[in-house]
This record gives sequence, structure tokens and C-alpha cells, in this order.
Amino acid sequence: MNIQRLSWKNIIERPMSTFMSLLLLTLGVSIISLLLILNTQLDQTFKKNITGIDMVVGAKGSPLQLILASVYHIDNPTGNIPLKEAKELAAHPLIEKAIMMAYGDNYAGYRILGTDLSYIDHYEGELMMGKMYTKKFEVVLGAKTAQNLSLKVGDEFFGNHGSSENGEQHTENSYRVVGILKVSETVLDNLIFTQIESVWGIHEHEEEDSRDEKAKDEQAHEHEKGEEHEQDGDHEHEESKEITSMLLKWRSPMAMISLPRMINEETSMQAALPAIEVNRLFQLFAVGISTIRLIAIAIMVISAISVFVSLYNSLKDRKYEMALMRSMGASRGQLLWMVLFEGIILSVLGYVLGIGLSRLGIIMLSQVFVEDYHYELSASTFLLEEGWLFVISLGIGILAALIPGIQAFNINISETLADG
Repeated sequence: MNIQRLSWKNIIERPMSTFMSLLLLTLGVSIISLLLILNTQLDQTFKKNITGIDMVVGAKGSPLQLILASVYHIDNPTGNIPLKEAKELAAHPLIEKAIMMAYGDNYAGYRILGTDLSYIDHYEGELMMGKMYTKKFEVVLGAKTAQNLSLKVGDEFFGNHGSSENGEQHTENSYRVVGILKVSETVLDNLIFTQIESVWGIHEHEEEDSRDEKAKDEQAHEHEKGEEHEQDGDHEHEESKEITSMLLKWRSPMAMISLPRMINEETSMQAALPAIEVNRLFQLFAVGISTIRLIAIAIMVISAISVFVSLYNSLKDRKYEMALMRSMGASRGQLLWMVLFEGIILSVLGYVLGIGLSRLGIIMLSQVFVEDYHYELSASTFLLEEGWLFVISLGIGILAALIPGIQAFNINISETLADG
């Protein structure tokens, strides 16, 4: 007597009740699985990209916006800060390392970041081909940037103003690709790197007219030698330069106590601490994630009730059949196992379908993330928590089938056959 085959036959003979039980369990498993993967991957990405960055300095505004723009490159910057003031802060005894950044342009939606090679070194970036940039308007591409834009070493392109690919195109100077980085699974993968001077140079033509007018006014009111005036003009030009933000690493924990307050109160700049802002961001997400998780758990509980009702009703319809099985030699344990196995089949099928549905959801979310933020989610990841989710699903199936199984175990052969 093949008990497992009988269990499967009993399941497929109740298509509607089986469908509803599977649907509820599948939805519960898929929602919890999707939340687990999403939370884990976002947490890893956010923490990985702030490693070694103690503080970010930029224009005054929202600290969270400053972190999202300067560390993760998924928001607009709060403004610009004076280069002179940034250099003075970078030379502070409590600052071990400072990485200056300037941006404001993009190519096909991918941000063009002006910085020195210490930024790439910070994330342990390595060249896959070509060389690092050494001149103005030379660029190095992140691995995914190069792949998604189909760019290779030697190609040239024009940048677009702002963060939108529909911004005004700067056709005065073109960028030339000189290198492509290996995949690093950090923000390096989705950026275009060049010298800060390249970012300044792209926008110089917009300021030339106003600078020329200013120089003429100065010449009319000053009686100094031509060389001295030219030196003053160059000095003022340097003084007027700006960057977008600066990533800082402290030399001592004492910096955390004194520097942020000093910067916020005594300078035109703003200091933001990545660790604090990221934790605040996840706290904002936590309420919504917890609510959705509770809904998923409620769905799984309802699915357990559905499996129980389905098996209980099925048992009432099959009492005579089970009594015949007992009279033909089937043991009490075999009847119990037959009912329990039906619950196990439903729970395993619900889990497998739920995991498949969650992976489909991750793939769809990844497409949205790539399009909007150039961040990719992995659908091939399997978490330890999902293993425990399988155990919970299996437990739901067994518990739901336990009471009908015990009734099958205790079935009275003579009374049931007599009633039949």
C-alpha cells in the first residue's frame, strides 16, 4: 500500500481547497523571503559603502541628503562649498584623510565624479583594462557603467548638465575613456571618474563672460602693474573655486566630539555622520517593513487554518475509505502518516512556490533599482533565515494536519463501516 501516492491523490482530488491553501502559504513565504533578501542586501550595500568614512562635509541642508548624495550617489547634492575652506579643514590635525569631490554632470544618467585617485583606492578599486586618468577630461569607468553604456577604452562622449540625462549637453569639451575598473560591488561600479579640474573646466565657459567683466572693472579702478593684477586675478579665480563635498576619516575619536559641532557652527559648511544617518534611514524603513512582515505572518497563520479545514473536511468525507483500509490491513500509524504527509506536501509546495515568487519579485525590483539608482539586487542569494522559513512552513503543515491525523489514527472501524 503506497501511502505517499494516496496522499498525493487525496490532494489533487480537492483542487479548490488545495489551491487556496497553497495560495495563502505561497504569499506568506514570498513576502517574508522578499523582505529578508531586500533588507539584507540593502543593509550590506549601505554598510559596505560607508566603511572608512567617519564624516561627510558639504553645503548646509539635510544631513541625510548629503550622505545619500556624497556616499551613495542616489540624491542631488545640497550645494557647493568653497575649495579654500575645504582645504583648511582637510589640514586640521584631527583629520587623517580627506577626499574631495566635485560633480554636477552625468552621461546617460550615470554621474560624472571629479575626484583624485584616493577615492578609487579607498574602495580598493582595480583596473580591468586601460589606465588611470592623469589629464583633464580623461575618465575611468566603473565596471557596470561601462557594461550598461557599452563604452570601451578610447571612446569619447559629452556630458549632460545636472543629474538628468535630458540635461543640457556640454559640447565644448568631450571626455575620453582611458580605463575601466573591475567589479567591486561598491559605488565604484556605477560611476564615471575624472579629475576635479575636468569638472571645473567643463563649466568654465559659463563663467568666462562674468569673469572678463569683473577683470575689466578691476583694471579701471586699480593702478598696479599688469603682472601684479594678473596674479591677483589668478588668486581670486582660485579663491572662487568650489567643490561639492568631502569625505573625511578621523585621526582620533576625539574628532567626533569637537569637529562636527565646530564645522556646523563656525563655518559655511555642514558636517554629517554616515553611521548615524544610515541608522536613522533604516529606522524609518523599519516601521513599514515590520508592518508588512506582520501581514505576511498573518497570511501564513491563515494558510495553516486553511490547510487544517481542508484536511478536516476531507477526513469526514473519507472516513469510510479509511475504515476499509484498516480492515484490509493498514495500521493506525499508516493512516496518521497519510494525513500528515498531505500537510507536508502542501507546506513544501507552498514554500517552493513562495521562494520562486520572491525571486521573481527581486528581479522586478532590481530592474527598478537599476533604472532609478543604478543599484542591482541579486536574486541568486539564499539566506540562512530562508532555511528557518522552510522549517516554519513544514511545521505549519504538520501542525495543521495533526488533529485530522489523530482522528484518522483513532478511527473506529466497526462503527464507521456500519454507518457507511
